[in-house]
Amino acid sequence: MFQGEYADSGFAELDDVSAAAYGLAVECGRFDRDRIAHDLSLTHDEVARVESVLVGVRLLQSVPGHSHQLTPVTPDAAAASLVGPAERQIRDLQQAVTEVRAKLMSLTPLYFEGRRVRNHLEAFDIISDPARIQALLDHFGQTCKSELITVQPGGARPADLLDDARASALSILSRGVRIRTIYQHTARNDLATRSYVRDVTVQGAEVRTADEVIDRLIIYDREVAFLPERSAREDSPGAAVVREPTLVAFLCSVFEYLWEGATPYVVESQRSPASTDELKWSIIRLMTKGYKDEMVARRLGMSVRTCRRHIAEITEELEATSRFQAGYNAARQEMLTGDPGRLLP
Repeated sequence: MFQGEYADSGFAELDDVSAAAYGLAVECGRFDRDRIAHDLSLTHDEVARVESVLVGVRLLQSVPGHSHQLTPVTPDAAAASLVGPAERQIRDLQQAVTEVRAKLMSLTPLYFEGRRVRNHLEAFDIISDPARIQALLDHFGQTCKSELITVQPGGARPADLLDDARASALSILSRGVRIRTIYQHTARNDLATRSYVRDVTVQGAEVRTADEVIDRLIIYDREVAFLPERSAREDSPGAAVVREPTLVAFLCSVFEYLWEGATPYVVESQRSPASTDELKWSIIRLMTKGYKDEMVARRLGMSVRTCRRHIAEITEELEATSRFQAGYNAARQEMLTGDPGRLLP
């Protein structure tokens, strides 16, 4: 911005010759053209150039009443005269920048309040960062006021996750919040899960199991729901955070439907049977639909090895030599007994 002004003042041409001429002017107390030409071996044209440069950078000024005579000026006075206007302009710009920034920053509370309202009203938000998801779960767990409902598919959960879930659930229950959870039947055979269920149900939590459930679902106060993220990666750790009231209400209705059809999980002192009749009928039902062992295991939340062991027990109990015959015998038995939840001895 000031480059052109400096160039016009001669600042860009302030060389060693001009500096030497300025030194002689200081010694003499004035700009003596003849002496400078003699001492520095300069021509009259060269002296005129040096004079123009020194005047341009404010190192020479006219003597009042004698415009043709020039006297030297101290460098600091010359600098003040030359760059003073620029410095004033810079200060004015800095003040203007400060005022603009202050005015804009005063809108920060409005921005965050608007974001809060928008986030509350947005239908959903996809979050792929596990740390951020956990932070949100912790936040809603700490601020939950009336109800927490969850669906946990996949059978037994890792013991370390259950330890964290136990501490969180007990803290929520201590505030009088209702907790309801749906697991799959296969979770009944896991000792860590049984221990967790025993601890939380004693404090008022309600737990039920079903043969099949939907994806993992967590809903706080019937206002905010967490669903697994769907992406190209099967192991994606992300989640969809749903806030839209109609969608959340629908998810709550789905949970209530599953809850009504689920079986209460009452932890008993004796060891849970290796395979209940209810679980066997779930396996038979999926077998008759043509599902392979891997798909049956996935939908019922068990390992393929455990699933195949149950299938072997079923075919033996039904005196069948094939899957097709096992399904036929099971259907026939259901018609005879009228009870799809119990296998004939």
